[in-house]
Amino acid sequence: MANMGKRNTPRMQDKDERIHNFDEVCLGFDDATMVDEANRCLGCAAAPCKAGCPVGINIPEFIACLKEGDKEGASRIIEKSNKLPAVCGRVCPQERQCEKRCVRNKAGGAVAIGQLERCVGEYNLSRPDSAPVHPVTGAKRVAVIGSGPAGLSCAADCVSAGCAVTIFEAFHKAGGVLTYGIPQFRLPKEIVDKEIARLINAGCEIKLNYVVGKSITFEELKRDYDAIFISSGAGLPQFLNIAGENLNGVMSANEFLTRVNLMKAYLKESDTPIYCGKNVVVVGAGNVAMDAARTARRLGAEVTIVYRRSREEIPARAEEVDHAEEEGIRFNLLSNPVSMSGDADGMVQSVKCIRMSLGEPDASGRRRPVAIEGSEYDIPTDQVIIALGTSPNPLIRRTFTKLKFTPKGTIEADENMYTGEEGVYAGGDAVTGAATVISAMGAGRVAAASILKYLAEKK
Repeated sequence: MANMGKRNTPRMQDKDERIHNFDEVCLGFDDATMVDEANRCLGCAAAPCKAGCPVGINIPEFIACLKEGDKEGASRIIEKSNKLPAVCGRVCPQERQCEKRCVRNKAGGAVAIGQLERCVGEYNLSRPDSAPVHPVTGAKRVAVIGSGPAGLSCAADCVSAGCAVTIFEAFHKAGGVLTYGIPQFRLPKEIVDKEIARLINAGCEIKLNYVVGKSITFEELKRDYDAIFISSGAGLPQFLNIAGENLNGVMSANEFLTRVNLMKAYLKESDTPIYCGKNVVVVGAGNVAMDAARTARRLGAEVTIVYRRSREEIPARAEEVDHAEEEGIRFNLLSNPVSMSGDADGMVQSVKCIRMSLGEPDASGRRRPVAIEGSEYDIPTDQVIIALGTSPNPLIRRTFTKLKFTPKGTIEADENMYTGEEGVYAGGDAVTGAATVISAMGAGRVAAASILKYLAEKK
């Protein structure tokens, strides 16, 4: 019989303790809570939750296994669609996807699908030798450019089909945004490393410190590989283009998070420490802004987020906003920076903002912010972190000269991730611009299916 009670809440690290460390905040379900939450699932025949999953996990089936405590069975089901459940269970915006469509929203709250997926992912990682090994069954070679979520997802499906897959990664560590972008307290890097190790054990090769276009040319890849998937992400930060933005102490969230996460600048013994002010202003309110703000808080700063719209329009996950508020981060909403000023040494000293009101909806469907004349005010600060989104690195356009690009610098690809250049596919942030981990993984799966079809027809 289904459990008609309210949604279970995962264990959390205390808010007063976690601002002083980088340990994971959400501690997940224990086994008893996992089974109790699984029993809240009604096993709907229509399964609307499945339609909300970008990678197509059979959600009712894997949850049915967890009702019996069968993590192994649940793992086999998830593995067909998602090779990174321990990651997705932590960072996927389930509340806007599968859980949004759950019929239990009408009674007790949606089933905690993400937390249940996390339980399965952690079970997988507790068995280091559990990853299936896929012998190469033919001579087909696939090159994947970038080891972020899109690249890892595509590589996993191609390896499973018996292809010889090589991932080319520009950084010295694999994982893309999972490694350099998402903080340790939200996604422990040990989790990412273990997921990647499972992929390597399954037969995938990863070449680090390889910048395609510099270390190896596109022409060389086309000569040596039967198909190519470009999943180079979107690592070029956007800025405000206002006076004072070139002052010392002003940096992009991309740089701030990369230095903290990839280069371990948060550790006292780090060889590459990072400056963090005492009064930090973060501009923007997406997930990256929340990550930057919460990271600065753990580095000892008082933090203010400045966002030009209201709370209802905040694009970050509600969970991340709630956690930020719990951790003492202030929100200056309906405000927009117009200039920055500095001291005699060129260090940022204050941000001048103007208050906004919301007008008619813009192209995104959200109400357009309109400045209120004469409402300027100053925020004292000694560091400003800009988190306004990212776009693909211009090196991509210079490298892949035969491909078509949009005015924003993203690669043009059809619904099958095909670029129009024979054997070349692209997906993830390199095509869509900055988006979610799970949407990038979905693009990787679509690209893998297209590549496998192409290789089968090519013979």
